[in-house]
Amino acid sequence: MATKKKSTGGRSSSSRSKSSSSKKKSSSRRKYGPKAQKEVRTEMHHLKKGEHKNRKQAIAIGLSKARRAGAKVPRKKAA
Repeated sequence: MATKKKSTGGRSSSSRSKSSSSKKKSSSRRKYGPKAQKEVRTEMHHLKKGEHKNRKQAIAIGLSKARRAGAKVPRKKAA
């Protein structure tokens, strides 16, 4: 009697590809460095103290400070 190999339907378990719809490519996702995150966190604290008018302003100021300090921050969107 000849031994039969189990059919896996043409796919091997190690070469399965993940669905592209569930996760975006890491290159297209924006990433902020830890220094930028710390600056924004600090400005959010200032927002709670009343130094900024709203959340967007606090985030913009935090990212601006991070850019000046040389932190990893994506470019501004073109207006």
